[in-house]
Amino acid sequence: MNGHSSYIATILSGVPQGTVLGPLLFILFINDLELCVKNSTIRFFADDTRLSKHISYERDVQELQDDLDRVITWAKQNNMKLHEDKFELMVHKYRPSFTLYELPFICEQMSYTISTGDTLYPINGLRDLGVIVSSDLSWSPHVNTIAARARSVASWVLSAFMTRDRVTMLTLYKSLVRSHLEYCCPLWNPDKIGDIQQLEGVQRTFTSKICGVKHLDYWSRLKALNLMSLQRRRERYIILQMWKTLHGKCPNDINVQFLEPSRHGIKAKVPQLNRSSSQRHQSTYDASFAVIGPRLWNTIPSSLPQIADLDEFKFKLTDYLKTIPDKPPVSGYSCANRNSLLEWHSNKAEAQLLGRSESLMTQ
Repeated sequence: MNGHSSYIATILSGVPQGTVLGPLLFILFINDLELCVKNSTIRFFADDTRLSKHISYERDVQELQDDLDRVITWAKQNNMKLHEDKFELMVHKYRPSFTLYELPFICEQMSYTISTGDTLYPINGLRDLGVIVSSDLSWSPHVNTIAARARSVASWVLSAFMTRDRVTMLTLYKSLVRSHLEYCCPLWNPDKIGDIQQLEGVQRTFTSKICGVKHLDYWSRLKALNLMSLQRRRERYIILQMWKTLHGKCPNDINVQFLEPSRHGIKAKVPQLNRSSSQRHQSTYDASFAVIGPRLWNTIPSSLPQIADLDEFKFKLTDYLKTIPDKPPVSGYSCANRNSLLEWHSNKAEAQLLGRSESLMTQ
C-alpha cells in the first residue's frame, strides 16, 4: 500500500475468515490440489471439491479410489483437515434398470473408503453449491425443495406485512421470494409440466393477494403487474448466459460453439446426441443447457448478438420478449402450447410459411 509491502511471513495453514482477501487467498492456497489428481476430473469452488470419473471397468474404480486417497494425503501435507464425515458418493447410472446393479457384490465393488476406514455408498441426491442433484438427473427434487422454501418465505411476508399495495408487495416479492425460485436456474431449468406449474403456482398465489389485480386471472395479472412468468424469466437467463459465453464473460466449459456471422446473425450450433442412445437419454440431453441454450439463442433477432454491452443487451432482450405471448402452464388453464420461446418461435415460422404458401396459391 502506497508503495510499501508487508513483511514476508510463512503461511502454515488457513486464511483469515470474514475478510475481503480471504476467498482469494484460499484459492491460491488450494490451487495446486488439481496437480495431485492423476486419473479423474477434479473441480472445486472455494472449499467445495468434487472428483468425477467415468466407470467402465473395475480398474476405473481403483483409479478413482487412488485419486481420493491422493486428495486426502494432499490435505494432510498442507495442514488442512477435510470433513470426511461429509463426503458423499453419487452414481449416475447409464442403465438404471440394469438388474446387475442390485446385486450385493456389485455394491461392494462400486464403493469407496476414506482414511478412517469408513465406506462411502451411493446416495440418491445431494446438495451441490445450493442445487439438489439427483442420481437419475431429474430436477424434480430440487424444484420441490425451492418451491416449498419460497412458499414458506411468501407466507412469512404476508403475515408480517399488513399492506397489500402494489409497490410494496412487488418489492417484497422480488427481493425475498423470487430469488429462491431462480438461483442457478440456467442449470436446472425444468421441462416437465408439473415442475413448471409448481413454480408458477408460487408466483400465482402471491400476486393474487395484491390490491387491484385480485379479480384478474393469472395471465392477465402478469400483464397488469408488468411481470414475466417464471418460465420466461428462466429462458431469459439462459439467453443471457449464452451472451456471456459468446463475449468471453464466463468460461465455456461445455464447449458451446457459435457459427460464423451471416445475414441471420451469430447463431449457435445445436449439438446432437448419438442416434443409438435411448429415448430416456435423448430427453435428458435435450433438456440440458448444452442443447436448450443454443436453441433459445437461435430464436432471438439477428441484431441482438452483435450488442457488446451487457446492460444494453438485457434491455433490448427484455423489449423483444415482451412482444411474445407469455401464457405459462398453470393448473386449470387451457394453453395453446408449453409457452417456451422455442414453441412460439416455431408457431411463428409455420404461420409465415403458411402465409407464403397461400400467397403463391393466390398468385
